[in-house]
Amino acid sequence: MNDKKNGAEQAQTNGNPEQAEQAEQASAAARGGTRAEERIAALDTEGLSVSAQIEELTEQLEAAEQRASEAEAGWQRARADYQNLKRRSEEQRAEWAGIAGDRLLIRVLDLADDFDLAVEHIPEDAEGSPWVEGITAIDRKLRALLEAEGIQAMEGEGEPFDPQTQQAISYEDTDDVPDGTVIKVLQRGFTINDRVLRPSLVAVARNDD
Repeated sequence: MNDKKNGAEQAQTNGNPEQAEQAEQASAAARGGTRAEERIAALDTEGLSVSAQIEELTEQLEAAEQRASEAEAGWQRARADYQNLKRRSEEQRAEWAGIAGDRLLIRVLDLADDFDLAVEHIPEDAEGSPWVEGITAIDRKLRALLEAEGIQAMEGEGEPFDPQTQQAISYEDTDDVPDGTVIKVLQRGFTINDRVLRPSLVAVARNDD
């Protein structure tokens, strides 16, 4: 066998193609197969290698698609969280602005109450004076301004006590009116756009029965 192999190598060395081919065929036959069979076996081996590479590339592609899908889902969640955070922030800013606005309006109402008291207690000898007329004009303008902002005074005297719009600061025993009736408004309450801005401070009747 070694002699045949050496003969093939010698033929190749001598540069004779026919002798080399014959020697190679003789070597293949000595190994138990023809050259064609060896080539077929080599092709089968290459096919298995290509299939393995395709399978590996397919797995890598599927893994990449999975990572891309997870990244997209994460991005969508982050976007939704951002939108929710933005909406809550805007609502919170609006709420704070509303609270600050209500506090300012309540202070203006307190000022308007002081003007009302001043007008109600004008001394008789000062009535008709320019100073009093100026104070009265300011009071009217202030009330007109509040009404223009949607602020309305609430009535309540003679009506049943309403804990949603009124705050009872005193009770008076009396049988002249039904129990729980507002007998006096000590400080007027106000609403703004159908919402209570400042509750009324009232005195409520209480029957012994």
